[in-house]
Amino acid sequence: MSLSKQYTISTEAELEGRGLFTSEPVKVRFKPAPANNGVVFIRTDQGNPIRIPVRPENITRRPRRTSLRNGTVGVETVEHCLAAVSGLGIDNLEIELTGPELPGMDGSCRPYLQALQQAKPVELDVPLQVYQITEPITVREGDAMIAALPGDSDELSILYDLDYSENNAIGRQVYALNLTPDQFIQQIAPARTFLLQREAELLLQSGYGKHLTYKDILVLGPKGEPIDNEYRFPDEPVRHKILDLVGDMALLGRRITGRIVCYKSGHSLNQALVKKIAARIRQIELDRKIAAKPMMDIRQIQRILPHRYPFLLVDRVIELDGDRHAVGIKNVTINEPFFLGHFPQQPIMPGVLIVEALAQLAGLRLIYILEHTGKLAVLLSMDNVKMRRPVIPGDQLILEVHTVRVKQRTGHVRCQARVGDALAAEAVIKFMLVDADGS
Repeated sequence: MSLSKQYTISTEAELEGRGLFTSEPVKVRFKPAPANNGVVFIRTDQGNPIRIPVRPENITRRPRRTSLRNGTVGVETVEHCLAAVSGLGIDNLEIELTGPELPGMDGSCRPYLQALQQAKPVELDVPLQVYQITEPITVREGDAMIAALPGDSDELSILYDLDYSENNAIGRQVYALNLTPDQFIQQIAPARTFLLQREAELLLQSGYGKHLTYKDILVLGPKGEPIDNEYRFPDEPVRHKILDLVGDMALLGRRITGRIVCYKSGHSLNQALVKKIAARIRQIELDRKIAAKPMMDIRQIQRILPHRYPFLLVDRVIELDGDRHAVGIKNVTINEPFFLGHFPQQPIMPGVLIVEALAQLAGLRLIYILEHTGKLAVLLSMDNVKMRRPVIPGDQLILEVHTVRVKQRTGHVRCQARVGDALAAEAVIKFMLVDADGS
């Protein structure tokens, strides 16, 4: 297997089962995808199929599992499926499913891995995007910790310290490996989700996993003995923790090299590390794009948008990726007219103008893509608007717009404004295009 090329699958594959938490039946179909497509879940049970790309910004918080969401539609318990995808080195894939949760199968990722092996991973003649960890990135929560560290090879090595010292059922288990497809297939993929007996009973009382028996999932009794089951490895719990980590790291959307060291880490810490690495990558790429020639300078923007001083709030566009997303820049200076009254002693950019700048970028992108020059993007609605930090003179506001849904004359986008790595504002915006001259 090449470490420098992207991979997909050569044919389709299917499996079906019930969701681990919801118990709902679901069918899953794996389909080949072109280079640079990434991994995308597609909910085919929604009338119009809803695409949910595997990206850090689509992570939604859930207890005991990893879930993704696009707008109001989500997909639950993705970690085992993504572990199989990532463990085999597959970079581009479309995963159709007929329900809200991936099948739990036997609690491991081996059924997913076997289906993908049958679909025959195939190399694409396109370079692979790899992020090499060059400086430590650490996340802590209480005494739990996960860290991404520089390595001395072109592989990813993982060390996991599972410390259940206070519970004799599991005790302390430590496992380390270099993550290659062969090592993943043999040593990690068969390891199953595990629960202590009291945890399993509480979940059943809460209405989860009603279809499961002790033969279907690894439940550990007071002395660590599997109830009506057998261990696949003497240290199966720590191996499954690594399986979960591999699935969660797939949320980054690209392979990484270096070392990951974990102590008591779970899904929430894994996801926090993914978001930190994604922010680091985004800043590196952003610095590169800012230094390069913009895709649109202010003169090109003015040829498309009818806005003028003092209400044109996009200075340049540095990224325009078809109908997927756009990135623009607003340089905030003390000469902005709104600072005269907001506020003279402590100038802060009004939140409504930050949202307006995002809306202008969204409209600019749609007008440009659809070649509707002379149109004006008019707001229809703003939802989930949140101001996260003040924007002051001297800040460079990075505007990001990600498509939820686009039609011929309307747009539905998810927007964020950042200053460096810090989120300044976010909103979900709907708008429509009208004639700028009012006709």
